[in-house]
Amino acid sequence: MLLPDSLVLDWAGPAEALRIANQRLRAAGQPERFVIEFAGPRPSMRGSVGVALSGLSPLPTQWDGPGWVVLVGLPGDTIATDTPEAQDLLHWLRGQRFTRGGVELVTVCAGALLAAHAGALAGRRVTTHHHHLDELRAVEPRCEVVSNRVFVIDPPVYSSAGVTTGIDLMLHRIADTCGEALAAQVAQAMVVALRRGPHDPELSPFLAYRNHLHAALHRVQDAVSEQPQADWSVPRMAEVAHTSARHLTRLFVEHAGVAPLAYLRRLRLAAAQLALASGASVTRAAELSGFGSDTQLRRAWHQFGLPGSPSAGTSAPVR
Repeated sequence: MLLPDSLVLDWAGPAEALRIANQRLRAAGQPERFVIEFAGPRPSMRGSVGVALSGLSPLPTQWDGPGWVVLVGLPGDTIATDTPEAQDLLHWLRGQRFTRGGVELVTVCAGALLAAHAGALAGRRVTTHHHHLDELRAVEPRCEVVSNRVFVIDPPVYSSAGVTTGIDLMLHRIADTCGEALAAQVAQAMVVALRRGPHDPELSPFLAYRNHLHAALHRVQDAVSEQPQADWSVPRMAEVAHTSARHLTRLFVEHAGVAPLAYLRRLRLAAAQLALASGASVTRAAELSGFGSDTQLRRAWHQFGLPGSPSAGTSAPVR
């Protein structure tokens, strides 16, 4: 959803992430998952850097299936909502009913202020650009404003801190929809350093260890993350990279900061946790994730310091 002077990077970055996700899905012989539409109260307007935007769709009156309403930031020390265009958008927002898995709300930067003015953030945990945190608290005192975060998840509301963090949030949404491996491929294509806020949990192993530009190593990580249950060994990984096992180990340590087998165990543990969260037994989770036995799964569980045990219900995905 765009208004006059909408910050271009707030919407262009997340939109590119979705476009690349569709591109990667097509390349893998899978159907596209995202339809990107730019809408606003006027069919044409100017963006924040002066570029003319035209062909915008009108604000939709109905939805065909699930969707995400993405609100982006505007320049200025405070967010003005007294323009006719802003008032039209707020009126439209007040008529929406956001539900988890249905129509959901995604805010980038000061887009959270627009949502707050529309009454869409009451009772929610949200964040926004650090310049607007106090403004958000004043506009909507019924929401919990979280500072020092890259993004905050409180379905059906997903909010990010601003500018490039909209890309981080969209990668998270792509992972939710299409899987962690695809999100990692999109981040690699965008040359984005995957990150979270300093107080958020650690990145999922499917997304971690990817902050490098080594093409052969990314190729190995893509293959392993897509099939962590396969019969992987360092020599087999080296075949994917077209290098020797010894050299691949050096590449992993130098560029990813982890040994190849430790990387594999992290992915298998994450896959096992997903299986446990879906109701699988410990034996079945070990089988689905590539562990040779329950014992190997339990050993990895404790090796990486997870609380409880696989059979104790502590099965939230590794983050």
